Amino acid sequence: MALKISIGQYYAAASPVHAIDARVKLWCVLAVLVGTFCVSNAAQLAAVAAFVAAVLLIARVPAGRVIASVRPLLLFLAVLSLFNLFFVRTGEVIFALGPLSVTGGGVLAAALYTARFALALVTGSLIMLTTTPTQLADAFDRMLAPLSRVGLPGHEIAMVFSLMMRFVPTLADEASAIIDAQSLRGGAFDEGGPVRRVRSIVPVVVALLASGLRHADGLSRALDARCYEGGAGRTHFHEQRLGARDALAVALTAALIALLVFLATPL
Repeated sequence: MALKISIGQYYAAASPVHAIDARVKLWCVLAVLVGTFCVSNAAQLAAVAAFVAAVLLIARVPAGRVIASVRPLLLFLAVLSLFNLFFVRTGEVIFALGPLSVTGGGVLAAALYTARFALALVTGSLIMLTTTPTQLADAFDRMLAPLSRVGLPGHEIAMVFSLMMRFVPTLADEASAIIDAQSLRGGAFDEGGPVRRVRSIVPVVVALLASGLRHADGLSRALDARCYEGGAGRTHFHEQRLGARDALAVALTAALIALLVFLATPL
């Protein structure tokens, strides 16, 4: 049984989006996400969709790779769509099926909210596809550096994020190996009712937890052996400097937000 996780995997390509500073990408993505969740009409939705599609085209990321990165969350989008379709009661009734009825407002909400979440997922996956975990960790480290001035562990928080990103594929591979080993020993993960399937996962979770604790212990010993003392005086091999490309990314993002505000204003 193979366990494939594509969320958070970097896609290497020589594109202007890959070359943008990770800090700028984080702030731009955050602004686009906020703007996406504030979309309330079709014109705004079309503007965000066109912007995201243009960025993906410039980033030279294959459409299949983008779909694979959000595929685990498609079920969530389907449930969200059905929930809005059958439980939003505004507007005229289009048709009724027993106690359930579909209204014009329900259709609009199902289409609008599902599209907003889909665009938000694609936008969030974009930064993971075009930025390496090291670049993200350095960006978080620099962005959280002011917290250290007020006594908060900004560098340590960034390091925890970096370690989390580093061990996601490692734990996924180990989970796949554990499932294969359990299957060879007679474990049935695709048979029986829901209760039996949940119980069959318990040994996998226990073994994966033990493996995670072993990795954490080994990592702590490695840090102690190297006399790691946090971020004080730490330097970077690749210094991050803002340039014209980063300014252009900020300007385009600001233009999108301004367009969304304009389209939301009644004429």
